[in-house]
Amino acid sequence: MRRREAQETTITPGEPAALYCRISQADDDDQTGVDRQERICREIAERRGLVIDPSHVFVDNSRSAWRRNRKRPGWDQLLEGAQRREFRHIIAYHPDRLMRQPRDLEELLQVSDDHQILLHGEANRRNLSDPDDRFILRIEVAHACRSSDDTSRRLKSALKERAETGFPHSGKRRFGYEPDGMTIRDDEAEIVREVFDRYLKGQSPSAIALLLHKRGIKTVYGKEWSQGTVRALLDSRHVAGIRMHQGEELGPGKWPAIIEPGIWQETRTRREYRSAIHQTNLELRRFYLLRGLVMCARCGTLMSGTKVGAVPSYLCTRKSRNGDKKCVRRIAAVKLEGFVTDAAIDLLRRLTVTGQLASTSLPDAASRSVEADQQQLDELNQMWTAKEITTAEYRGMRKEITDRIAKAQRRLVVRPMKLLEGLTGPGARKAWEADDMTDERRNAVMRFLFAGIVIDASTKPSGVFD
Repeated sequence: MRRREAQETTITPGEPAALYCRISQADDDDQTGVDRQERICREIAERRGLVIDPSHVFVDNSRSAWRRNRKRPGWDQLLEGAQRREFRHIIAYHPDRLMRQPRDLEELLQVSDDHQILLHGEANRRNLSDPDDRFILRIEVAHACRSSDDTSRRLKSALKERAETGFPHSGKRRFGYEPDGMTIRDDEAEIVREVFDRYLKGQSPSAIALLLHKRGIKTVYGKEWSQGTVRALLDSRHVAGIRMHQGEELGPGKWPAIIEPGIWQETRTRREYRSAIHQTNLELRRFYLLRGLVMCARCGTLMSGTKVGAVPSYLCTRKSRNGDKKCVRRIAAVKLEGFVTDAAIDLLRRLTVTGQLASTSLPDAASRSVEADQQQLDELNQMWTAKEITTAEYRGMRKEITDRIAKAQRRLVVRPMKLLEGLTGPGARKAWEADDMTDERRNAVMRFLFAGIVIDASTKPSGVFD
């Protein structure tokens, strides 16, 4: 008691104090808002005669004190102010607003060793120089950390269970769906289908984003579309009805898909090999029709489109290397593109691809096999609900069945040739040269028809097309 009374006399009315408030997005046991925290802390300061300077109010809103990699600017500024001896009193609604990791407490104790910090709360006051108070604080922070660990574990388990049962992830609304993630929003779904259709016909993400921008269409966050957000939409498994969890496909979800399986798989195939087109102004830059296709036979590397003087050319990308790896092989772009275009049109003229979506119905044997697996999944879910099997057994057996279904569907679903729609047959040249035929689509067709265009050493005099 004497020690406590002596501790009381160390507070001098009018001394400066700092105020710290924090709330996280996680479901803490106490979600007292930062405004109410500040009001309570100011009442504590007034009762004890402490003065709060406006610059000594530190707030971390929607910031976790438990996550080790989460930055807390307010906390960092608080420690810096204490180290500069701007104050030696710190007021917080509760110690767990300040710290939920033992290492944060040790960091504060280290500062206190030099400056004798007093920590004030709604119900008590801790002298960080007192061994008993330090011991109690370590217990409190360890308990808060354990509580956060338990909350995190329960949340992760609930999210995993939700994922395995096929329900969508909660959170912000996805483009094309209502906030529940289950109901399709028709007007946006049409935009989603259009984006996939344009991409399969050769338009780049940047060109699609520019088109959406000109039409005044916004993302779900009310922002302008960019090539990044278009790519994110093309990569979204949700629009294809595929449930993801921690980067892994778990199988079909329980919500309706906007994009058909064939369209989705064709898009994934193109996304895997097609490099993104990076350019800031399409109108001011020459479009190199054979980009991503022309290869140097000597080096085995791609040749990039560029101007050599005033002549558009394809130049080996090792032009900047030194020594034996340096290569200056080049070829005139206009003549090469004309030569390859003629070859492409000749091939398209002889093709009979209709571009129509083929039937996606599976052969009878395979269809029965998938139906049997789906029935087995339903029976497995009933056994788990009735607690006839453990959760670990359920997850293991379910993954085996869903993997088998996914493998069968990937092998048997027919992909449409949307890219070649209207370009094959006798009218190939006319369709190729039509006004509505974009350079991006021509390039995509070239990539589809040819694995590569290999440029060997010329056997003709310089300037003569070989």
